Parts: sequence; structure tokens; C-alpha cells
Amino acid sequence: MKCDQQMDMLIKVQEMQFVALELNLYLDTHVCDEDALNDFNCAVEMLQKYKQAYVSEFGPLLNFGMGGYAKETWQWVEEPWPWQL
Repeated sequence: MKCDQQMDMLIKVQEMQFVALELNLYLDTHVCDEDALNDFNCAVEMLQKYKQAYVSEFGPLLNFGMGGYAKETWQWVEEPWPWQL
């Protein structure tokens, strides 16, 4: 089902956002931890990939120009918002 796939991809985005945020907060107080910095960079890279995959498949995660280039004008209004799933 498309809705199940969309939810699965959205969960991946949310999980990676959580990982990146937690590592960001950790690095605020542990600036010399190179392993954490590498983990953070990997998390940010994966987050971007997940977001791009989601947007390609289901449309923007955000509206008002924050979701990147849309193939069609006002595409963001045609799909349910991520929190409506």
C-alpha cells in the first residue's frame, strides 16, 4: 500500500532527525569527540538521502518553498501532510 510505504519512509526520516539532533546536542558539550562528529556527519548524510527519497516519492515534507523544488506548482496541497497519515 502507498500509505504504508509513505509511513515507513516518514518514520525513517523522523528517526534520523532524532539521531542527528541528539548527536548535535552531544557535540555541543563534547566538541573534541571525533567519533561522535563522524557519526553526526553520517546521520546528516542519511537524513538528506531519506528526505530526498521521501520528496521524490510522495511530495514535499514542508510547504511554502521549504520543501525544495516541486515538479508541479502547489504540489504540497495535493497529498496528505506527514502528520495526517
